[in-house]
Amino acid sequence: MHRIVDSRIALVAILFVYVGSVTAQDSTASKHATQTFKDLLYRSGDDLTDYEKERCRLDLIHPTDEKGFSTVVWFHGGGLTGGNKSFPEGLLDQGIAVAAVNYRLHPKVKSPAYVEDAAAAVAWVFKNIEQYGGDPKRIYVSGHSAGGYLTSMVGLDQRWLAEHDIDANQIAGLIPYSGHTITHFTVRKENGIDGRQPVIDDMAPLFHVRKDAPPLLLITGDRELEMLGRYEENAYLWRMMQVVGHPHTKLMELDGYNHGQMAEPSHPLLLRFIQELEKE
Repeated sequence: MHRIVDSRIALVAILFVYVGSVTAQDSTASKHATQTFKDLLYRSGDDLTDYEKERCRLDLIHPTDEKGFSTVVWFHGGGLTGGNKSFPEGLLDQGIAVAAVNYRLHPKVKSPAYVEDAAAAVAWVFKNIEQYGGDPKRIYVSGHSAGGYLTSMVGLDQRWLAEHDIDANQIAGLIPYSGHTITHFTVRKENGIDGRQPVIDDMAPLFHVRKDAPPLLLITGDRELEMLGRYEENAYLWRMMQVVGHPHTKLMELDGYNHGQMAEPSHPLLLRFIQELEKE
């Protein structure tokens, strides 16, 4: 059991250099040989819409020189209205797999379609990663901004993965980067609520605080440079997880980094979090 407190991370503490590889052919200068699969459809069925067939896809890169590796499911940001899947450079060539996910976007869909897609993608990884050499017990979920919101919703609100016969507590760890913990501003907009009006309803990660949730690492940018209230709402989630007795929630604030800048220096923190969990 860990007693973990709020941390403010200085710039000098996160100067890391990573060299990434995205294909097996490019891996000569890398530590790990890898293989990449593009545009894997993570939803199935004869009734998929054309938009689902377009957006409900993920890219997967995994090491080929070892088995039983960890996997990070990564959701891009963009306010639930834009953005596209891509592999974060800082997570490449680290001996782990990365599944970069697309999902449907507003205004073509509305809540809870975004969370439903995120859960379907995570479920696909659980059900398929073993055939690529990965360990389904070592699946982590992460993402930046809107992707951080989806991370927390899929991991804390158990109903979405339950639809795929998966217990959200099977997730090895949740690492949202600067994600909403209140109801997302796009979801509020869909309901005619101003973006400056905070709401905590059942589409807010904060609504689903629970003692038995997966280990949780909350990372934000500098509270004075972040999007309005983003650090403070993550700090509130951290506090409420302490209140309910969750044994492993950690909060980190990256001094000097704004909302858009904070993702890249967060990757070493994610990797360290995974290493710490897997040593336990």
